Amino acid sequence: MPATWSYPTQIRSGIGRVVEIADACVEATIAKPLIVTDPGLVDLPPVKSIVSLLGDAGVEYGLFSDLRPNPTGRDVAAGTDMFRRGGHDGVIAIGGGSALDVGKVVAFHAGQRRPLWDFEDVADRWTRADPAAIAPIIAVPTTAGTGSEVGRAGLIIDETQHRKVIVFHPKMLPTIVIADPELTVGLPRTLTVGTGIDALSHSLEAICSPAHHPMSHGIGMEGCRLVLEHLPIAVDAPGDLEARGQMLTAAGMGAVAFQKGLGAMHALAHPIGATFDTHHGMTNATLMPYVLVANRPAIESTIEQLAAYTGIVGGFDGFLHHIMAMRTSMDVPNTLVELGVDAAAVEVIAAAAIDDPSAATNPIPVDRAFAARIFEAACAGRLD
Repeated sequence: MPATWSYPTQIRSGIGRVVEIADACVEATIAKPLIVTDPGLVDLPPVKSIVSLLGDAGVEYGLFSDLRPNPTGRDVAAGTDMFRRGGHDGVIAIGGGSALDVGKVVAFHAGQRRPLWDFEDVADRWTRADPAAIAPIIAVPTTAGTGSEVGRAGLIIDETQHRKVIVFHPKMLPTIVIADPELTVGLPRTLTVGTGIDALSHSLEAICSPAHHPMSHGIGMEGCRLVLEHLPIAVDAPGDLEARGQMLTAAGMGAVAFQKGLGAMHALAHPIGATFDTHHGMTNATLMPYVLVANRPAIESTIEQLAAYTGIVGGFDGFLHHIMAMRTSMDVPNTLVELGVDAAAVEVIAAAAIDDPSAATNPIPVDRAFAARIFEAACAGRLD
């Protein structure tokens, strides 16, 4: 059933809600939006329908799609240049995490005068920004994974340093989200899997974080349940709109949950993606069991609670077996090597992982040896 709620922003959820895009522009005070999407979506129904709806409503718009699956500073610079030259006053970001992140960062950076990297999410650098110059954003997710549509940051690769940078500002939170499950139906199976397990990784790492954030913890528990219940259906019956809608909800819940923190899964996935250009969600999916095993001494009771909540028998071991079986049924690679990762890069990846912000809230301190042990296990397919 269609529903609208306002946490953490206005979310218009339900089948067919995309028809409200022009109304959303009015509510968000956007008169001349720049549509930001990825090149693979430009000629597909999600973007074509939005373009048609805007045209029918007499809304003038621009279209930017020159971005990569792992977006870089150059992608943001190109989008920012188009935003400025076109005299746009807001962004409609359509797509998965990459397009949503680029769209949000373009809306943020187009009105700023400092270099993009000056706003990295460290030491309150976001306070350097002029908040009045940040353009409003409407987010239309076409995947159920990152939850970027309800996030206040964008993950962008700094190619000069080969690392992923979190650009953050509270006003990067989209004003309106349109979560229409029909827009996710055409997603290829491998992307449904990768993005879906990415949503699980957010909620899972959040509930394992030692930080105290009871609201996000509760949201993370339910986010895990929704993915475990509905992702197998979305994969095996891709036209099931109930499962697709529940996965969109789960993705948003995961992004809210990880205000409590993430962990070694993301601390390793970020430099792996930056170095080997792997799909972020599939990288997390591959790493998941190895990180669970490494963290077991600190998270066993939490995983036992999650297993009980989600109806999985056998406590930690039962949950781990369930994750392994789910990965196998969905053709998730068992090792990082199968994703094209070079096992010899262990020292480079481990060194980058300990500096990643996600490492700070892992339930076990992430030092070089700990990160290297997980990476080596995930390359070799060794659960011990």
